[in-house]
Amino acid sequence: MNYQTPALRRALAADYAIGLMPAPARRRFEQLLVDDAALRRELAHWQETLASLTEALPERPVPDRVWHSITARIEPQVLHVPEKRPFWNWLRLTVAACSIVALVFVGSLYNRDDARYSATLLSTDAKPALKVEAHADYLQVEPLILAAVEADRRLELWAIPDDGTPISLGVVPVGGKGKVELSEAQKGLIGKPITLAVTLEPKGGSPTGKPTGPVLYQGALVAL
Repeated sequence: MNYQTPALRRALAADYAIGLMPAPARRRFEQLLVDDAALRRELAHWQETLASLTEALPERPVPDRVWHSITARIEPQVLHVPEKRPFWNWLRLTVAACSIVALVFVGSLYNRDDARYSATLLSTDAKPALKVEAHADYLQVEPLILAAVEADRRLELWAIPDDGTPISLGVVPVGGKGKVELSEAQKGLIGKPITLAVTLEPKGGSPTGKPTGPVLYQGALVAL
């Protein structure tokens, strides 16, 4: 992988500074830092930016209306004791509840699918905007800091391989959080050296199969 790509270097430094990078990737990144002064400066920039977010805020008096609201919530309330039900009714409810818990637990084990690749997509001003994790059959997207999107517009995710031809991976869920299912052809792209990009498209995605709107976010997909 070409670690001299500016977008990849920014994404790796951002992941490391934020603490989103898995342990194996952190070790590889720390090895790169030893002989790469420019990468150390990039990391220092991210750490200074994040440190500014932890500065203490000045104390301000709490308005009386806030205290009144808190008091109203914690004052003793009148308890409504439910009507007693026969023993067999409670037994049926208990068995049903246990069955639901067991189904949820088994389903979570069956559907467990660890992420294999990850990318932090940056905005045009190099701020982390979208987290993407690639699983076997789908992409899991998580918003970090996304700009508002108009109701008649959608964000579309693209894979850009070495030849530079964008390939659509699908429309990002509204709000930026959720799954993007992958077709067999799209699954073949995962694991190759690609950059992920997000463009602003009409509702439903690009009508041409190619990006029609501006590129809002981009970042390299790297192995975990």
